[in-house]
Amino acid sequence: MLDKLEMFIAVAKEGHFGRAAANIGITQPSLSAGIKQLEEQLGVQLIFRGSRYGGLTPEGQSALVWARRIVSDARQLREEMRAKRHGLTGQLRIAAIPTALTWAARLCHRFNQKHPNVRFTILSGTSVEILSLLDNLDVDAGISYLDNEPMGRVSTEPLYEERYMLICAEDSPFAARQTVGWEELAGERLCLLTPDMQNRRIINRNFAAVDVTPEAWIESNSTVVLMATVETGGWMTVLPEDSARFHARGKALKIIPLSGPAPAHSVGLVAPWREPHTPVLESLLREARRLSAARR
Repeated sequence: MLDKLEMFIAVAKEGHFGRAAANIGITQPSLSAGIKQLEEQLGVQLIFRGSRYGGLTPEGQSALVWARRIVSDARQLREEMRAKRHGLTGQLRIAAIPTALTWAARLCHRFNQKHPNVRFTILSGTSVEILSLLDNLDVDAGISYLDNEPMGRVSTEPLYEERYMLICAEDSPFAARQTVGWEELAGERLCLLTPDMQNRRIINRNFAAVDVTPEAWIESNSTVVLMATVETGGWMTVLPEDSARFHARGKALKIIPLSGPAPAHSVGLVAPWREPHTPVLESLLREARRLSAARR
């Protein structure tokens, strides 16, 4: 039944039989037959379908929760048995918000030094996308905001608190300043992350707190694009300190702390809640705790 549950999860995720079949590497007829067999075994219809996918039935929505739990438990069993025999091995998939990618790299490096047989895949995504990837078992952990928007039932380990910085060219009027107030950026030419990014929503709230609407003439979901734009001259951006310092290193740019009534936001490791975690994931949470303590 396990393979049928994985087929069901894939269809629910993709909302399309063809894409789901391609995603798990089987033919569409095999997928359709597997779903039909699963429905026969459970005695209920899971998916509305005519000529195409029509969504999950109420029974299918309930079954999806169980399917994710059962598949996750099966993966955990395999990992625990493998860890007992070979130590920590396997593949850890981590999704991080763009401004935390430097922390993802740092965490994976520290972990790999202690457990060299574990490989990593690091993806970039919005905070909403990260939660979806965790729900669909597409990643094992995420690095995202912990205190800004609802996250559901997850295990978390704080890594750092964001401190926002203005990044500008060396010839900018702000370049010689020790700090800059959020209100002083009214009317300035800004390039910022896209509105679907939680970081941008936080930045918008910080501007709103001083009655400013930021003029973002260039928006991107890539911090690389923002920094390249600032480097051309005449533009400025706002990023968390760690990301700003990493991207500005070796460039003719200035990084200036932003001052004002902007609350700090905690960013950390997020994992699906369960007791116990897989050995690899439990070790990753511990390493995140050590990394955070070392950086204080």
